[in-house]
Amino acid sequence: MGSSIDFAIIPTLDIKDGIVVHAKAGDRADYRPISSPFGAADDPVAIARGLLAATGSSILYIADLDAIAGAGSNFEFLRGLSDALYGTTLWIDSGFSKVADCALWLPLGATLVIGSETLAAVDAWREMRDAFGEHVVLSLDFDANGRRGPEVLFSDPDLWPSRVIAMTLSRVGTDGGPDLDGLRSLVASSGKRTIFVAGGIRNAADLAAVSGAGACGALVATALHSEALTQKEIAALSRGRRS
Repeated sequence: MGSSIDFAIIPTLDIKDGIVVHAKAGDRADYRPISSPFGAADDPVAIARGLLAATGSSILYIADLDAIAGAGSNFEFLRGLSDALYGTTLWIDSGFSKVADCALWLPLGATLVIGSETLAAVDAWREMRDAFGEHVVLSLDFDANGRRGPEVLFSDPDLWPSRVIAMTLSRVGTDGGPDLDGLRSLVASSGKRTIFVAGGIRNAADLAAVSGAGACGALVATALHSEALTQKEIAALSRGRRS
């Protein structure tokens, strides 16, 4: 898997109405409760613990789909989840579009994921980046039609923080595999920034491929729930990176 010792496998939870759902191809209105060996869809704590144990990760990415869609928020629910997962760093994507959206989450010790798709203008991103510094990660969002969000965010890497997610929504939860060409292009522009890939990771071979393309980590969900990617394989990959 290359020489990147610090490659991170970050498990993800997609929450809708307090239930863990299966994110697929960015069609959020059609997401259904997850089927998982880690627990029932209405027991996010059990599922989260299973995902964290399987990956050995200290980070859990959570998408609050209600907030992203502008249909409410799971804040109180996620605060309880944060308490239950003491010691885990939560990366929260809650449809943040302005500074005022973010302050509520900081007492949780959360890292805030700012999705380009929710930004009406680049000035809103600049204000959040300047206000919260290393507490924010920028997600550059792509769908089947291309870039989602202010164009300058994609074309001007000087706007990027130290951590960036290449989020291919159209490949999330599918068998399409990661967008390696898009990832390589992003990495080539990124300077010394840490690039994570999200969308299309099917198995250990895909993890090797995105690591080889320059990613420093990957967000993974479906492959873990389907057991196409197992704890044993992840441990073997980790040992290989250290050797």
